[in-house]
Amino acid sequence: MAVPLRGVLGDELRTRRVRQGRTLRQVSKEARVSLGYLSEVERGQKEASSELLAAICGALHTPLSVVLRSVSDEVSRFEAEGLMGDNTVRQLEPPAGIDVAGAQASAGARASAAVSAA
Repeated sequence: MAVPLRGVLGDELRTRRVRQGRTLRQVSKEARVSLGYLSEVERGQKEASSELLAAICGALHTPLSVVLRSVSDEVSRFEAEGLMGDNTVRQLEPPAGIDVAGAQASAGARASAAVSAA
C-alpha cells in the first residue's frame, strides 16, 4: 500500500482542525480558500501549494514548520515500515554536473559575509 505525501499532509491538517473543534467552513473562511478545495486537500485529493498551505496553517493558528515536522515524522514512519511506494515521496537527485557540496559551501560563505556586513 503506497501512502501519498498529500494524504499524510491532509490527515495532519484535518486532525489539527478537528482537535480545535472547528468546521471546514470556519477554517476555509479564515484561510480564504474554498470549502471544497480545503476538503479535497484534507482528503489527500489535491496538492496544496506552499501559499495555500501557509494560509491553512495560519487559519489553524499553527506554525507551518510544526505541521511539516509532523508530516515528515509520519512519512519517516511509513518509509521505515516499507509503505511508501515508488510513485509517492522520492529522494531527489541533483541534475548531472551540479556540484551540490560546492553550491552549499558558496551559499554558506555568502550568508557569513552578509552577517558580517550587518
